[in-house]
Amino acid sequence: MTTEENNKYEESTIDQIPEEQDIHDIVFNLMADPNLAPINYFNDFTEGSIDVSEMSNGENDEIGMFCSQNGQWMAISTHALHHHLEMDPQQATEILVSRAVRKMICFGAVPEAVSSFLYHIDITDPNGQFIAAGAIKGLENACGKFNIKLADRKIRFDYFSAHGPVYPTIIVSIMASIPDKDKIVNHVFKSKGKNIFMIGKSFDDVNSSEYLEFYHEITESSLPVFDIDFEVKLNKVMKRLIESGLLGSASPVGKGGLFFSLLRSGMPTGVGFDITSDAEIRKDAFLFGEAMGRIIVGVEPKKVDEFVDLMSSLKVPFFALGHVTKGEIRIDDESFGFIDKMTPTN
Repeated sequence: MTTEENNKYEESTIDQIPEEQDIHDIVFNLMADPNLAPINYFNDFTEGSIDVSEMSNGENDEIGMFCSQNGQWMAISTHALHHHLEMDPQQATEILVSRAVRKMICFGAVPEAVSSFLYHIDITDPNGQFIAAGAIKGLENACGKFNIKLADRKIRFDYFSAHGPVYPTIIVSIMASIPDKDKIVNHVFKSKGKNIFMIGKSFDDVNSSEYLEFYHEITESSLPVFDIDFEVKLNKVMKRLIESGLLGSASPVGKGGLFFSLLRSGMPTGVGFDITSDAEIRKDAFLFGEAMGRIIVGVEPKKVDEFVDLMSSLKVPFFALGHVTKGEIRIDDESFGFIDKMTPTN
């Protein structure tokens, strides 16, 4: 697909959706989306019974951490993507690596290496060869941009015809070093009162989002807004912020967009959030769009001035969202209830 065709596809996608919608209805419908369930049933491969009250309370947000024999702390996480590998395998793969890197950077880790696994493609088929070639190019380009190693510099393939019609999927595992364990930052809002900022820009874009696919049942759309050069700049900014000790929490805007990323940050401690949307962006895109290159950070009130000064000097767009509440969720002065009710059982 050419850039011009891709842009037309993006414009036509959001144009299909009416701008005035019931945000309450969207939120509580998306709560039933298995990909956005606020509790993660696969958080632990335990043989014991599942305790709903303990779910989604892990502080590392999908990142495993361990200490090597030489005393070096390391982190590892795994990410997968099936969107548009058949259409634009290079950019889809670059998006996947960028997501993985951004997650590590928010944690305070330094990405070192990526390994990959390409699943459900037939390498003997021309389409499979197209996907493999694009994915390899995307991996090499992304690793070059972020200055990380691509393990073995190859993709491991897997294909069984008995699988039937399943989406080609690429899985990457990323390994990172932790330079200072005391400066680790996780996604969790620790207590009420902290200011919430979003680093990066919002766009009138809902492409390939859970909101578009689950709520509106539109499964054919382009990839979300993505700029790998901005991702590189964003990672440098996050490194400066973490080194400065200005952040109480940091989390990429991920699945479900801004709203569900905030929800995941508040649920472990039971706190809520009071935010104001960007008047220049459609509300559904602002809350549920999954454009890349955005990070939510929590900042203590006494550090806000220093944070704003540093961000202004770095010349990266950022937006004051609001603050952490005792438990209520509010958007543009409208209440959405309390976070302890945001579970499938309530």
